[in-house]
Amino acid sequence: MKANYLNAKWKESMTLKLDYNNMMAEYVGSEQGIRREELSARENLMRQAFQRVEDSRGVGMTGWMDLPYNQAEEVREIIETAREIKKKFDYFVVLGIGGSALGPIAVFQALCHLHYNDLPKSVRKTPRFYVEDNVDPERMRALLDVIDVKKTVFNVITKSGATSETMAQYLIIYDILKARLGEDAGKHIIATTSESTGNLIKIAQKEGFKTFYIPDGVGGRFSELCPVGLLPAAVCGVDIKEMLAGAAYMDKISRRKDWKKNPALIAAALQYISMEKGKNISVMMPYADSLKYMADWYCQLWAESLGKATDNDGNKIYAGQTPVKALGVTDQHSQVQLYREGPFDKVVTFLAVERYRTVCPIPKGCEEIPDVSFLSGHTLNELIQAERKATEYALTEANRPNHTVILPEVNAFTLGELMYFFEMKTAFCGEMLNLNTYNQPGVEGGKDATYALLGKKGYDSVRTKMNSAAQKSEDYIC
Repeated sequence: MKANYLNAKWKESMTLKLDYNNMMAEYVGSEQGIRREELSARENLMRQAFQRVEDSRGVGMTGWMDLPYNQAEEVREIIETAREIKKKFDYFVVLGIGGSALGPIAVFQALCHLHYNDLPKSVRKTPRFYVEDNVDPERMRALLDVIDVKKTVFNVITKSGATSETMAQYLIIYDILKARLGEDAGKHIIATTSESTGNLIKIAQKEGFKTFYIPDGVGGRFSELCPVGLLPAAVCGVDIKEMLAGAAYMDKISRRKDWKKNPALIAAALQYISMEKGKNISVMMPYADSLKYMADWYCQLWAESLGKATDNDGNKIYAGQTPVKALGVTDQHSQVQLYREGPFDKVVTFLAVERYRTVCPIPKGCEEIPDVSFLSGHTLNELIQAERKATEYALTEANRPNHTVILPEVNAFTLGELMYFFEMKTAFCGEMLNLNTYNQPGVEGGKDATYALLGKKGYDSVRTKMNSAAQKSEDYIC
């Protein structure tokens, strides 16, 4: 049977749309909104950003742009490995943090049953799935309480093999595996890492671990569409070929030179202009539980890529928007009060789904109570759509800029589309801000301090500097 993503008409029906009406002055007022002439005035900036992104393909850390096209062999191996894991194991655990965890979590939540781990294996047909993305000791203990390590594959994901959190988890798990399984311990570890450099590849080769490689030009927050995310997704039954096809489809859309037909370029320009206007908070609010963790993944992508102190010319710019995650309808009851009546410092991005994967009717009842009975005859589908539209209206009425990314439905194709859309949007916005989208110097300071505190060799000077810093006063502790 021919896959849907090979059908041009079906792909067109799955096209992501960007509705940015409510970013414009006609809808939220000239003070808070963007005037047509303001957007037109950035045409040259958009053209330059577009060309710089195009020119950067295949250079430095832009290898993520090639991922939809250059992984045929890796995809075949991943699918075969996933097939073997499904046969032999009951649990699949990712050990990773940041981009090595947020992408796999987002895809799992989006494309698998929302109570996946609670389903019996006869229904699930795939291993239970866990991601350990923190080093809270209670969390590690809790994981070990619910899995049988003899029936578990652990996917250790770190490009450098120097990620302290992930390698600490690895040391704990591998010690347990060796104690319980002896020489077979290595069969329960899969390493996803750099092929040529770093510590984990050395360990994997020494111990004989099955290994997948992260391309040199792919950084953590742009790595979901390589083995980092594809292997966990395949193990959980996701069609990874369809995901990559969706990303390729969005890549072609994002290469349109006409900015009016390029949603990623428009979205980048809208956020850029919003930042110029002092709107330094970017709220991501999906109206679907399946997309809940897309907001988490987006937070890293947007914050780590654009939060920079200096531009490419060495000027101090202190750029970036603070990303905030919310969930519709849930956070209408916790955050929207602030968004509607608080400071004018936010841009809200709604994620809308036109067709949910199930329909849930609301039965008749409580006819004597009008506040309840009006719901009868509707569906939860209608209710959540009405809630989204109502929130959009309420924000717009209060002159709060917002825009909506619309998915026809949530499937592997549209999710690949969506993730690639945000990656391209980020790349375009980075060029508009004239900064390095792919580094993260601000992360290194915390890492170095951690190394110093734990006595890592070569960090004596950092430890000395920390010890000479102003000591905390008891006056400010109560």
